[in-house]
Amino acid sequence: MANPLLRSHLETKTFVSAPGVYDLISALVADRMGFNALYVTGYGSVASSLGLPDAGLATYTEMLERVGRIAGMAQTPVIADADTGYGGLLNVRHTVRGYEKAGVTAIQIEDQEFPKKCGHTPNRRVVPIADMVRKIKVASDARSDSNFLVIARTDARTSLGLDEALRRGEAYGEAGADIVFIESPESEAELSMIGQRIGKPLLANMVNGGRTPMLPTKRLEELGFAAAIFPAVGFLATAQALTAAYADLQQNGTTTEKIPMYSFADFNALIGFQDVWDFEKRYAEVE
Repeated sequence: MANPLLRSHLETKTFVSAPGVYDLISALVADRMGFNALYVTGYGSVASSLGLPDAGLATYTEMLERVGRIAGMAQTPVIADADTGYGGLLNVRHTVRGYEKAGVTAIQIEDQEFPKKCGHTPNRRVVPIADMVRKIKVASDARSDSNFLVIARTDARTSLGLDEALRRGEAYGEAGADIVFIESPESEAELSMIGQRIGKPLLANMVNGGRTPMLPTKRLEELGFAAAIFPAVGFLATAQALTAAYADLQQNGTTTEKIPMYSFADFNALIGFQDVWDFEKRYAEVE
């Protein structure tokens, strides 16, 4: 079931800040930190599970398996990337039902042509606006839980300009999207225009090194946004930490104190070994 907290945050105008998670370790860490949502990033999920770029290569089945595992263990509401809905209208209905059954709270569907590409990379093309409007209507009708939210994303800004992106954002909101997501605006002024124009809760995508300027959540809220995702923070930080740790090992023949690490004891606690030990203590055979 969808977590009702996310809808409640939108209704009470509590800003939603969602770090990107991409595997069970990142989700376990973020879930304990008090965020009011987690964002399952398609880029990070594809990179971590397949070692490939976010270019429409992961299937619905592969993404559902990863998303379902994260949503199944998280206490925090989960927002999940579902690319273009993995096909036509029937696929969109199937995807929404699958994500909802898996425990996701909000599904993100975008208006790119298939195969889609990461929203902060070049050469993205979008489908006709009418095609995406139909997808949103199908997605809205397919859900069985009113707390399950539909996020409609447009990638029109980069290829067709801000005016077209705004036109699409308005249309997608009118079609039934609970949250509108205009991808990759290129300045704070553009973010401000989006905030003034769209009459639905708005989501901002804060990608480290992406096309949109990185702004703190307080400023985004002032500009009219209801939520922000930070999809890359986890996997970029992890890649940097791994590079430093492996280089330390390679150069020194062991690991040194100059590389900060999670303690082994704390990591055992994070992944739930205490429950295993308690179980064994209770049920182990006494010789």
